[in-house]
Amino acid sequence: MLKPKVLVPEQFLHEQPIRHGEEFGVLCWNTQKLTDTPEFQRTLMRLLAQFPCLFLLLQEAKLSSKTNWLLPHWSYAVAPNMQMRRSTYGVLTASQYAFTEAQARLSRKREGMFATHKSYMLSYHTLAEGGALLVVNIHAINFVRTQQFSQEIELIKNEILDHKGPLIVAGDFNVWSRQRRLRLLRFCRSIGLKHAIMADPHHIKTYRQHPLDFIFYRNLSLQQAAALDTSAVSDHNPLYARFKL
Repeated sequence: MLKPKVLVPEQFLHEQPIRHGEEFGVLCWNTQKLTDTPEFQRTLMRLLAQFPCLFLLLQEAKLSSKTNWLLPHWSYAVAPNMQMRRSTYGVLTASQYAFTEAQARLSRKREGMFATHKSYMLSYHTLAEGGALLVVNIHAINFVRTQQFSQEIELIKNEILDHKGPLIVAGDFNVWSRQRRLRLLRFCRSIGLKHAIMADPHHIKTYRQHPLDFIFYRNLSLQQAAALDTSAVSDHNPLYARFKL
């Protein structure tokens, strides 16, 4: 196992900016390293047909060196947290809008049980009227003390604090305790994030009755939000949100 050092793989195909008044869908999903399985790929195609998206935010994505990325006509970038000879694992942000920049990050701490880092991705997407939408795709660190979790969240906050434009922060936050949840809420308040409240919240993955997956946003209008039941595929269900710029 190698500690990832660079942003790989990536593919930037699109030049289209996001226009004022435009609506776009976001699908956020911890895929449990099943992205290269036929069942996952069939389910994803069905979801994208039913819930049109221009952003796809995956955690625990797996990309094999022998197979092509399952959405060849999408732009994407990966922030790996594990790299093996045949596979790369991490968070993956895909879009049909232009990427102006994609920054892969690793947690400072390693998780005690597996001695691996977690990763997150900051991607910037051009707005037609100037500026950029910042999308932060997070798989938050697990199996560490609450204070260490809080320190990692604070590092993310410091990276995005100066961004003045619209913002989406989403992923699997591993907030399986009241203390972790409070730290996350404090993080959201500090940068003005709103919580996209999901329809059918019983489909959201929980641990000890605490939801783990969230979509937060700022300077966007939320049109729709729902947790989607695909429990036969991953141990998490995807979250869907539709925004208007």
